[in-house]
Amino acid sequence: MYRHFFKRFFDIVLSGLALIVLSPLMLILALLVFIRFGHPVLFAQYRPGKNGKIFKFIKFRSMPNAFDKNGKLLPDEKRITKFGTILRKSSLDELPQLWLIFIGKMSIIGPRPRMVEECVFLNEDQYDRFKVRPGVTGLAQINGRNNITFDKVVDYDKQYVEHITFWGDVKIFFKTIAKVFKRADVNKNGTVSNEFYGDYLLRTEQISQEYYDEKQQLAQNKINSAKKDKKHKTYLADNLGNVKTK
Repeated sequence: MYRHFFKRFFDIVLSGLALIVLSPLMLILALLVFIRFGHPVLFAQYRPGKNGKIFKFIKFRSMPNAFDKNGKLLPDEKRITKFGTILRKSSLDELPQLWLIFIGKMSIIGPRPRMVEECVFLNEDQYDRFKVRPGVTGLAQINGRNNITFDKVVDYDKQYVEHITFWGDVKIFFKTIAKVFKRADVNKNGTVSNEFYGDYLLRTEQISQEYYDEKQQLAQNKINSAKKDKKHKTYLADNLGNVKTK
């Protein structure tokens, strides 16, 4: 009953209340982001959600758009600022996702949505993470967050999907708050998780360069399709559109 009804009910109620209470803070943050980084205030990226349906994921921008002499965007480590670091470590940059929870694109607790460029490398056994709405935080986030490998993240996601309970979600929620206040497992520089999943598979020779290029092209095609899809029915994989949820 909790999984199929009350979980969504609590998402709507809690995210709605949070949007009302935190709207002044979000307005202030939006203004600060605009002053520091300019327009747009929100960072948007297409990511697979429930059933692998690709949706527009948003959060406050934490970096400016800075380019090299050839017009190429500089890497993250050269663009991150002190203000942006504070936003990330405090998780304040995630507040816009309250709206995504309210409208049903995300949940408070669930597998953290990952980039299409990573998820195209998942195999069918790892698709369980798409049986539920992605969450702002989840089992992986309280068990390493940015300091565990993508494979381990997927394992935690599968474990969560198979054992969704009210008290389990409550436990994850409060452990997440504790992690945020302690700023634990935030910095991922120098860890394997700082490497894109496809790059990791290629470096460890688990896939070929040809397969890597093929999947990257697929990811780009999916993202381009999602941008043009007014009905929002672009899926990560064709066999995920009708995935059966437990």
